[in-house]
Amino acid sequence: MSWFESLVLGLVQGLTEFLPVSSSAHLRLTAAFAGWEDPGAAFTAITQIGTETAVVLYFRRDIGRIVSAWARSLTDRAMRADHDAQVGWLVIVGSIPIGVLGVTLKDQIEGPFRDLRVTATMLIVVGVVIGIADRMAARDEKGGRHRTPKQRKSLEDLSVKDGLIYGLCQACALVPGVSRSGATISGGLFMGYRREAAARYSFLLAIPAVLASGVFEVKDSLDQGHVDWGPTLFATVIAFASGYAVIAWFMKWISSKSFMPFVWYRIVLGIVIIALVTVGVLSPHAAESAG
Repeated sequence: MSWFESLVLGLVQGLTEFLPVSSSAHLRLTAAFAGWEDPGAAFTAITQIGTETAVVLYFRRDIGRIVSAWARSLTDRAMRADHDAQVGWLVIVGSIPIGVLGVTLKDQIEGPFRDLRVTATMLIVVGVVIGIADRMAARDEKGGRHRTPKQRKSLEDLSVKDGLIYGLCQACALVPGVSRSGATISGGLFMGYRREAAARYSFLLAIPAVLASGVFEVKDSLDQGHVDWGPTLFATVIAFASGYAVIAWFMKWISSKSFMPFVWYRIVLGIVIIALVTVGVLSPHAAESAG
């Protein structure tokens, strides 16, 4: 991988990680359209350490409060009723599905799931799902001629059941094209959470899984020596910087804006990819990494 490729791919990772458009799909597609080698699942996992570091920095006050309360709840039974301590436990519970499936489906994640036809299909299907969830949330918030606006849930209403459902939604993002934020935020909207609450928990939930995946890939890559470390680390730094800017913008966006621009973007992109693969302009396995 050249330094220019790492710059472009790092920017793509940072700009798309927190938007409901699938960063893994965009990394895969950027390489395919440019005629570069597929950066691979290991590159994606390692550069995500950069974007998750941006999450930790942006939500540092929330995270510090949650970690502190959770740690105290280990020895103080009274603290287990504290909201922040409960969120800490629910992040752990919600991380279980992606941890189990990530290990179980590792070969599929690095192989068949990276087929561009799978990516395109997921872009379209999950785009439609996000659109339905968005319209449902908008209807509740605005009400109608014969109905008053419906009060949607906040993170104070988070339960073990909801935490597990969030976790299952997050696990779907193991398939390129799904989108971690898209799956978890739409799952939260379907469960009746406010947009900002769904996004905030989505970002917090991603931290353990993404960092664990990145550390695992670093260890695996050090053992096998199949990562070009200079460009990969450079891409990780670029992903951190661009990712932080996107988080700040996106958290303001969702407070008052619809997800429909992202929905239409996903659908159009998915259709274009299917068309290009069908006519032979793109191979469904274009430029896959040999590693």
